[in-house]
Amino acid sequence: MAIVVQKFGGSSVANAEKINRVAGIIADKYSEGNDVVVVLSAQGDTTDDLIEKAHEINKNPSRREMDMLLSTGEQMSIALCAMALERMGLPVISLTGWQIGMYTNSDYSNARIKRIRGDRIMKELDKHRIVLVAGFQGVNKFDDITTLGRGGSDTTAVAIAAMLHADLCQIYTDVDGVYTTDPRQVKGARKLEEISYDEMLELASMGAQVLHNRSVELAKKYNVELEVLSSYERKPGTIVREVVKVEKTKVGGIAKDTNVARIAVVGLEDEPGMAFKLFRVVAKENINVDIILQSIGRHNTKDISFTTSRSDVDRAVKAIEAAKDTLRFEHIDVATDVAKVSLVGLGIMSSVGTASLMFEVLYNAKVNINMINTSEIKVSVLVDEKDAERTVQALHEAFFEDEG
Repeated sequence: MAIVVQKFGGSSVANAEKINRVAGIIADKYSEGNDVVVVLSAQGDTTDDLIEKAHEINKNPSRREMDMLLSTGEQMSIALCAMALERMGLPVISLTGWQIGMYTNSDYSNARIKRIRGDRIMKELDKHRIVLVAGFQGVNKFDDITTLGRGGSDTTAVAIAAMLHADLCQIYTDVDGVYTTDPRQVKGARKLEEISYDEMLELASMGAQVLHNRSVELAKKYNVELEVLSSYERKPGTIVREVVKVEKTKVGGIAKDTNVARIAVVGLEDEPGMAFKLFRVVAKENINVDIILQSIGRHNTKDISFTTSRSDVDRAVKAIEAAKDTLRFEHIDVATDVAKVSLVGLGIMSSVGTASLMFEVLYNAKVNINMINTSEIKVSVLVDEKDAERTVQALHEAFFEDEG
C-alpha cells in the first residue's frame, strides 16, 4: 500500500461534470489499495469572483478579511467533491487547512507554511478514508485563516506529501505534463518524460505555468517525487525528481515571462555603496528583483537597471523616488513592454557553445537583447514583448528540432 497525494487545480473542478471526472480519478487510485489525500483549488474563476465581490463592498479591504473570504473557494470545492465520492459509495472526508493543522506565519495573502500537525489526516487514513484538503490556506498563531498566495494549492500538496513521506505527489493540470516550452504557443513543443528539480525550479521561476516555484523548492528540499499530468486524459505525465536520465541535449526547456518590467535608475553617483542603498530601499518594500545590470561609471555617474514584476513597478518607483535625497540620481526610466525568455538546462553554462548558439539564433531572428542574466543552469534575456513569442519559437527550433 502506498500513500499518494493528488492535487487538482481550479480548471479541473470548474463544474459538476469536471468534479465527477476528478472523483473518478481519485476513486481509481483508492481502489488500487492506496491511501489517498487530495488537495483541491477553488473552482474556475471563483477566486476572481470573490475578489470582485469584496471590491463591491470595500475598495481597500484588509488582507486578513480577504483571506477569510478567499479561503471559502477551496472549502466549496472539497465539499462538492466529497459529495461526488459519497455518491459513489466511497468513504471520504473533507478538511480545511486549520482542521489539518496547517500552521503558517501571519503574512496575510502570502503566508508561508511553518509546520503541519498532520495527526487528523493520519487518523482519517487509518479509517481508510479518502481525505480531501482545502488547498491555498492555513492558520496562524492567532487562529486566523491565512492564504498562501499564488500557487498555494501546489505548495499545500507538496507540504502534505513531505509530512506523510508520501510515495508520490501527483499534480493534475489542464496539460498532460511538462513540455520543452508552452505547447499552446509553440509548434513542435514536446513533452518530457522527466525533469530535474533544478530545471523545473528554473522553468517555474522564469514564467512556466505548470508548477509554482515554491512547490518545487519544497519538493526538492524534502525529496518529494512529483508527477505532472492531465486531469482530462488518462496517461502518464512528467516525473520531477532529483536525478534524471542524461539526454543528448543539455537544454531542458524554454520559458517566457511577460509579467516583467525594467526599471532603470539613471545618473547615480559612481561611489561604493550605491547599489546597496538602492536595493535596500527596494527590499524594504518586499519587492523581488531578478536581472540586474550596472553600467560602467563615466563622468562620476553610473546607471543601475533591474527587472521586477509589473505589479510591483509602481511601489518600487514610489519608494525610490522617496529616497531621492539619499540616492541622488537624475531620473527613473521604466519599461513595461518587455518580456523575459530563458533557456534552462543542467550544466547549460558549462556546455561549450550553448550561449553562443542562443545569441546567434537571436541575431538571425533580428531580436534585440536588452539585458542578459546567467546561472549554472539558465541563460535569460530581456527582449521587447512584441518579439517574445518568435524568440521562443526560434530558440525551440534551434535546440529541439533535431531531437525527434
